[in-house]
Amino acid sequence: MQKIIAKNIRKLRNLHNMSLSELAQKIAMSPGNLSRIERGELNITIKILEKIAQIFQCQFQDLFLNSEFEAPNSFVEQFRRASKYINTFSNKIFVIAIGGDVLKDHQFESIAYDINLLRSLGIRIILVHGIRPQIDELLLSKKLKTALVKNVRVTDSNTMNHVIDVTGRIRTKIESILSSSLINSPLFGSDIRLSSGNFITARPLGVVDGVDMQFTGQVRKVDHEVIQARLNNGEVVLISPLGFSPVGDVFNLSYEQLASSVANAVKAHKLIFFINSDGILNLRGELITEITTEKAEKLIQNIETHSTPNQAPFISYNDFNILKSSLNAIKNKIEKIHLINRHTNGSIIEELFTDKGSGTVLTEYPLEQIRKARMSDINKIYQLIEPLGQDGILVTRPIDQIEKELANFYVMEHGLDLIGCVALYHYKEMIEVACFAIDSNFYNQGYGSKLLKFCEKEAKKQNTNHLFILTTQSEHWFMEKGFKVENKDLMPINRKKIYQIERNSKFLTKNI
Repeated sequence: MQKIIAKNIRKLRNLHNMSLSELAQKIAMSPGNLSRIERGELNITIKILEKIAQIFQCQFQDLFLNSEFEAPNSFVEQFRRASKYINTFSNKIFVIAIGGDVLKDHQFESIAYDINLLRSLGIRIILVHGIRPQIDELLLSKKLKTALVKNVRVTDSNTMNHVIDVTGRIRTKIESILSSSLINSPLFGSDIRLSSGNFITARPLGVVDGVDMQFTGQVRKVDHEVIQARLNNGEVVLISPLGFSPVGDVFNLSYEQLASSVANAVKAHKLIFFINSDGILNLRGELITEITTEKAEKLIQNIETHSTPNQAPFISYNDFNILKSSLNAIKNKIEKIHLINRHTNGSIIEELFTDKGSGTVLTEYPLEQIRKARMSDINKIYQLIEPLGQDGILVTRPIDQIEKELANFYVMEHGLDLIGCVALYHYKEMIEVACFAIDSNFYNQGYGSKLLKFCEKEAKKQNTNHLFILTTQSEHWFMEKGFKVENKDLMPINRKKIYQIERNSKFLTKNI
């Protein structure tokens, strides 16, 4: 019971962004004793529990249960965190690719709402759609068969006529949904302008494995200047999987490859694919929230070597093809590609405007980078370590001290966020790892381990093979990373001079 109460108090305090000292002051208790209560080391009186329930406006009995508490003004906090993305994305070009299955399963209505929302935030939208399941269904109903070569349809003249007809119907349906969705969208009361046309010049795919692919084509040129002009005019550009040759032929195109070509031509900020799952899963069925081209290539190679794409575990054949098309787009310098679940309402909003995201983001290099701290980082470093100082986890450092010791600090960036920091202090043959902090929104995602590995590499660069750390509450985490508790007498003499006896920190070392 004591552990449950301790956990609930700590959870409520964190949800309300209240430091240990602030809560201790409100309940007339020393921060040290409150810290012991939160660790389950000290009993708490009913009177104090009643005060805590009143402060956090929760039911007294909930403190004794495994309760789920809601953060106060959670919408406000979420909106504030989203503001950095809103500002960054304004006036950027996003290419959004939807397969024909999205329309077939009536999922486009909710996506259309989100497209209108993105447009209302100043984002320029290019929408590329597919028609594959609709063509399959039509050919099946007419008992027509087409050959597949490497899972690409051979499009003869008869099939091409059906492709043109289906494309027209699908394009009209999309235009209708985007327009009618305005009734409940952020743009209600304003006119949404859609633009489509012969933006794509194509050529025949040619002969593949000895088979003439006929009217199956590939992108030859994207008229990016005309598309850009339409975007500048405030229009949503809609592109269908058809391409036109200079001699008047029409070609059937893969929407995945088309979306990649368009994104590259217009230098899109993002390319977004709706897929069948929450994102790309590894061979153990676990979601990969971030994947680099190197790791994606290894995953594809593993699937093709030890299985087949249409029998691979944890990934559909369509999603496998999207992943391969995404790799080509990255190689053509698209900065980020997002793969999100078509079955999840609002997945595109969650992916773009929250720190956690909702799917898989594919980049050429890892999203996080670690670098030397700059003057502009001082406030963020303080914000990272100050709550830990208040909780007695780290030694509190005022801003002026951080500024004075800035040369010792390194920071970890992730996308638009500065999510971690560490300071390295050199003592002859040992380096101290201090001010080690990760933003709580990025806990349990492996960033602490990456930051520690960086410290080890940096120590070796400085010709040091020994790290040490002083900690009051993170002893076990560092022991899991190879640190050992040592006698404090082994601490460097100069560090021992400024050691705070009252904190009684554990002294841990690691040979690297």
